[in-house]
Amino acid sequence: MRPRAAALVCAVLFAATGTLGAAPVPGLPLPERMADTGGGGQLITAEAPDTGSTTGALTWWDRRGGRWVEAGSASARFGAKGLVEGGSRRQGTRTTPTGLYGLPYAFGIAPRPSGADYPYRRVTKESWWCQDNASRSYNRWSEPLTADCRAAESEHLITYDPQYRHALVIDYNYSRPVRGRGAGIFLHVHGSGATAGCVSVPARAMRQILRWAKPGLRPHIAIGTASGPTALTRY
Repeated sequence: MRPRAAALVCAVLFAATGTLGAAPVPGLPLPERMADTGGGGQLITAEAPDTGSTTGALTWWDRRGGRWVEAGSASARFGAKGLVEGGSRRQGTRTTPTGLYGLPYAFGIAPRPSGADYPYRRVTKESWWCQDNASRSYNRWSEPLTADCRAAESEHLITYDPQYRHALVIDYNYSRPVRGRGAGIFLHVHGSGATAGCVSVPARAMRQILRWAKPGLRPHIAIGTASGPTALTRY
């Protein structure tokens, strides 16, 4: 992980404490009020009212003509224990990490949605996400499950239906994993309630997002809350 604090713009942006902004600027889209949007041409914002919330809104945006334009929106769910700053999160706390993250690839139990061209990996009966802190495969797709990764500490991906019918990997603790910080943070389809730390949206919205996302435009996801202090952390 490579954390970097960004400067304030109009005192409104995602914060290291999990906050997205203070008073809104009338007529100014949310990404325009952020100091850092990842440098690409697409952005997803996942906003909760406060750090204790388990629900909120997710919006996806395109950069067009030097401005951010909303491409779609949906209801969102967060961790059962709310949100926490990504750098201080601990595994098993059922909290969603705040911050700005890349989206390395998509995956799913179902086939890639028609019209989608984002890198996509199909789930099989042998597909696991290793969450065993002692494993060399920690916070990685494992197919089949590696010998040093305990099944009891991992997710058998095919058993998470409907959640993993379609999903995007969120680059939280992924590029340079820190043991104990958490593994398997995704943007995925709603389950029966709050998540274990991921962000979820309705199934239709997840398909729309996968059709919208273009790898050449380097989409990122920014997760935070609607009010509070200071600076954003990019991971």
